[in-house]
Amino acid sequence: MAELKKNTDKHINNLEDQSIIKAILDGDINEFAKIQKKYKRLVVSVIRRVVRNDDEVPDLVQETFIKTYNALPNYDFSYNFYSWLMKIASNYAIDYLRKRKLNTISIHGDANENDENDYIIQIPDRNLLPDEYLTQKEQLNQIESLLDKLPANFKNIIVLRLQKDMDYSEIAEHLSIPLGTVKATLFRAKKMLGSLLEKYKINKLD
Repeated sequence: MAELKKNTDKHINNLEDQSIIKAILDGDINEFAKIQKKYKRLVVSVIRRVVRNDDEVPDLVQETFIKTYNALPNYDFSYNFYSWLMKIASNYAIDYLRKRKLNTISIHGDANENDENDYIIQIPDRNLLPDEYLTQKEQLNQIESLLDKLPANFKNIIVLRLQKDMDYSEIAEHLSIPLGTVKATLFRAKKMLGSLLEKYKINKLD
């Protein structure tokens, strides 16, 4: 009996949501505020579980609702709206983490061939505000232009490490070379790139 009531309530809730969506699609955009008010807490919960950083949650929640609103014309009314919204929130948070991840090498401090944290430059996320994106895009373009100045084997191994996010073992397997060769080559490549960054006075990305 309890399960039947639960399913009935879920069905009624979905009908209410879909009624709101129809009104929005018919031009009453103010109705979307009801969706935001109703589901904000749940969207916050989903995103917080994924990103684990409270400072980032508000912007991601706002962006999730923007994405949801823009996607409403494509909503399939045969699906439960709540599940559809939660999927958007979850997928967006996961995608955000994937894009945001900074793969870095350090240009400061003492280094050795076995240290994966030496000679750090940061490859920035493109998921930024327009002015932030343009600034970092310029720096990224400068860094990428410097990669072309490296020997082909140096450039290739840095691309695999930074842009492809491969670890040492994966690079060794990909290039069919010993692990020690990967570490030594990457160390020299990082050092050369660090020197070029200093030579051309390109700032490390924040």
